[in-house]
Amino acid sequence: MSTTPRYLTGALAIRVFLCFASGYLLSYAFRSINAVIAPVLLTDMNLSNADLGLLSSAYFVTFAALQLPMGIWLDKYGSRRTEAALLLFAAAGAAIFAASTSLTGLWIGRSLIGIGVSACLMAALTAFRQWYAPERQSQLASWMLFSGTAGALSATVPVSLALPLLGWRGIFWIMSGLILLVALAVFFLLRPAERQIPLVARVVEPGVATQGYRTIFTNGYFQRLALIGSVCQGTFLALQTLWIGPWLVTVLGLDPGTSSEVVFAFNLALMAGYLALAWWAPRMVAQGGRPGWPVTTVLTVGMSGTLVAQAGILMMDGSYSWLLWILLAIFTPVITLAQTQISLTFPGNLVGRANSAYNMTVFVMAFAVQWSMGMVIDRFKLMGLVPADAMKAALGIFLVLQVAAVIGFAMHRSRGQPAAVSS
Repeated sequence: MSTTPRYLTGALAIRVFLCFASGYLLSYAFRSINAVIAPVLLTDMNLSNADLGLLSSAYFVTFAALQLPMGIWLDKYGSRRTEAALLLFAAAGAAIFAASTSLTGLWIGRSLIGIGVSACLMAALTAFRQWYAPERQSQLASWMLFSGTAGALSATVPVSLALPLLGWRGIFWIMSGLILLVALAVFFLLRPAERQIPLVARVVEPGVATQGYRTIFTNGYFQRLALIGSVCQGTFLALQTLWIGPWLVTVLGLDPGTSSEVVFAFNLALMAGYLALAWWAPRMVAQGGRPGWPVTTVLTVGMSGTLVAQAGILMMDGSYSWLLWILLAIFTPVITLAQTQISLTFPGNLVGRANSAYNMTVFVMAFAVQWSMGMVIDRFKLMGLVPADAMKAALGIFLVLQVAAVIGFAMHRSRGQPAAVSS
């Protein structure tokens, strides 16, 4: 006997979104802040480029490591409990980072931050799948990423202005307190939504969890989306959250203040892109049974645009070449459609694991690119290249990988997304 699905409406629906969006905003601020504080951190802690890449990528490696178990927790305990509990680790990590006097302490602090914010987007998407109508999924995901980019924006000019007054340690103490407040809000303010529409939270035994992940990773459509998502989005995250700042200073010769302004404009363009996608996707893209442009076509075209932008970044270093980073930010939001497509492909009892499995592939690549780019830059410098040319050579390597991924995605022959994959 079928029943009409119930969805959240009104003030409660807004409250749920705002709680999740606040967590993701701070998550993205943590993710992006090293791009702004990098020059000060390098000087204060006497770090090399490889050290900086390793330190920043600590967030990504622990974030990625938590994705598979976190997917099980989301399906078993629900989004509210899982995210609220994990955010406590982020608060502790920020405090440790602020108090550390060694690279090891900084790495531990940043690793705990990665653990703590690992559920911020996945918990939201899992709850959205069950609390909001299917046709709103791409819109909600775009709004979440808009919120995340607002966090990236807060880590640019505002942090640059606060840095002389508070120092990077004071900034991290404040962020520790803010993330603790969000943890309390998620735990207590989302209770009415869970009472009104209980999340699908089944007992997930270890064997069943393994079978569920086997179903996900062997699905051809998942593999196709994970290919382009991991390589292209993972590389973009590595650039956005660290290497754009050093690139603007080292390759384009901008001073740190001007560089932070460009990063601010870059993230502002990214926000505008997410807003445009939130308006455009529900009207024009085929998702949730709605007719429209095929998602795979939109992804291929959008990611090809990011490749053109990065090729321009490599080849041009004139006065206005920083505008190419803005072009990159405009094209990149299209990759969001891969995440929402994953969420709609699998049934409710697998959606937490499916989202987390996809996210793991993205952040494993982000970790690999962010750390290895620092090592490659240092290696090319030892070979005699000046720092600017070393950075260009490193980005060129990862651009070739992205071109191969987009070609592989376009040539992949899995057809359409299954309406429901059983576990």
